[in-house]
Amino acid sequence: MQQWREERVDRYGAVKTATLARKLRKGKIDPVELLQQTLEAIRSCDDQAIFIDILAERAMVEAKASRKRLKAGKPLSALDGVPIGWKDLFDLEGRVTTVGSILFKDNPPARADAALVAAGKRAGLVSIGTLNMTEFAYSGIGLNPHYGTPRNPNGTGPARAPGGSSSGSAVVVAKGLLPLAIGTDTGGSIRIPASFNGVVGYKTSTGHYSMDGVFPLSRSLDTLGPLAQTVEDCALVDAVLRGLAKPKARVRPIKELTFLIPENVVFEGIEPAVQVNFDAAVKRLAKAGAKIRRKVFPAFNAILDLIAKRGDVLGPEALLLHWDRVHGPDAARMDARVVKRILMAEKMRAVDLVDVMMRRKSLIAECDTLIGNDVVIFPTTAVVAMDIAPLAADHDEFFRANAKALRNTMLGNFLDWCGVSIPNGTDRDMMPTGFLISAQHGRDTDALSAALSIENLIRGN
Repeated sequence: MQQWREERVDRYGAVKTATLARKLRKGKIDPVELLQQTLEAIRSCDDQAIFIDILAERAMVEAKASRKRLKAGKPLSALDGVPIGWKDLFDLEGRVTTVGSILFKDNPPARADAALVAAGKRAGLVSIGTLNMTEFAYSGIGLNPHYGTPRNPNGTGPARAPGGSSSGSAVVVAKGLLPLAIGTDTGGSIRIPASFNGVVGYKTSTGHYSMDGVFPLSRSLDTLGPLAQTVEDCALVDAVLRGLAKPKARVRPIKELTFLIPENVVFEGIEPAVQVNFDAAVKRLAKAGAKIRRKVFPAFNAILDLIAKRGDVLGPEALLLHWDRVHGPDAARMDARVVKRILMAEKMRAVDLVDVMMRRKSLIAECDTLIGNDVVIFPTTAVVAMDIAPLAADHDEFFRANAKALRNTMLGNFLDWCGVSIPNGTDRDMMPTGFLISAQHGRDTDALSAALSIENLIRGN
């Protein structure tokens, strides 16, 4: 696998989506040959838990069609012929959408592609298959007892968690098997695995993409987005999936950017390497001329207090969706950790949910005023990826680790922010840390533009 990847780095520009796309359009890479090499790399990979299904026949049809278009000089988009993977809660026509669960294995195949998958097909993207995930997308750690847990490819010690719930989507990019993958984010499920695996993850604002054909977790919080090697890659695939000729995000002069760092909550319990890497990145930003402001976000403490007292938005929506499953015989066939987390919402009363929804609206407005036109930055996660073995063996340890992983990112979901996680270094065991750039709902272009502008500084390049 390593030998193949080194060859691929040399030929295809470190499997960056933008570089790969340019070579496809110039005829330096053939879409069918690229697909064949991609499938061979996947078959020979030392981690067979990354994919749920590999759709070789569909991919070959799409690659041959791409070859014909590219030879005729008529690409459907800037990414025509580029391979892509989909988290296994997107419908792909003719296959069963398992959502990381064995309960759905005998369901009827999907009659049509999910709206976003269909958009990818219209753009000429080649769908390679569906990617592993936490069962029903309900965890920030990424374990799956049914299909195996994708292994985080980083680090020098014991196997580490891939992050969830878009575990396979992050690992497939981190290992260089695919240049990009699409995941979902309800409490951090794109940004956490991006941070844990050292790739870029972009969480869009709610409503940015259609959710048609995507199995939900929380209809109030669910968002979709790409994971890739660079911010440019994420901006490019975002534009293509939305039918745009080119991204709206633009590199801006660093001196025109103002970044706001929260002084509370997001640094509590932070691991030393995460703090050091974040501080070093901020220092580089300031040296380059960016304006850095620091403020207390009272809403952050209010959110944590509200959830501790009342519960959250996600819990009741997930409980309603899975009510029959968790209260019937199917519960015994589910991940016990997922069942336990879903059932926790039974403690909530109607008045609790109403209070959460009302307070959420006011806290969003409060933060909008506080932030203004600035961009918010803080560590994606306060910790690096944890050892898998203790989490798999002890449910209490799992829930403690899950809360740590989700703490920073879930604030953005509650406040309906968009965000981009960029790798910004490693700890002494070579485990990646992440730098999160966030903005209010609808300011996706601002968040992506800021991320494009400062990515090299964040990475220390």
